[in-house]
Amino acid sequence: MHEEAMLRDLVRKAEEVAQREGAARVTRVRLWVGARSHLAGPELKDRWSHAVSGTPLSGAEVEIETSRDRLDPNAENVMLRSLDVEPGKERP
Repeated sequence: MHEEAMLRDLVRKAEEVAQREGAARVTRVRLWVGARSHLAGPELKDRWSHAVSGTPLSGAEVEIETSRDRLDPNAENVMLRSLDVEPGKERP
């Protein structure tokens, strides 16, 4: 359950960033995964694709950097590193 909440929080943050940037859609998402996080590699990519279905994040390439430092203060977390966006049309 903790993993689902963490994933929903990541999606919410990414959507907020995309909206702030005026993105028509997101083309790439970069995530950082702590060494003690229960969300990892292929499982995270699969769960991410389901979590973002129907959002501007849907279809974006996902890059995951996994830390091996079990003593890192964020070792139990998954963090949004950055987004690449496709700009929306400017309003007159």
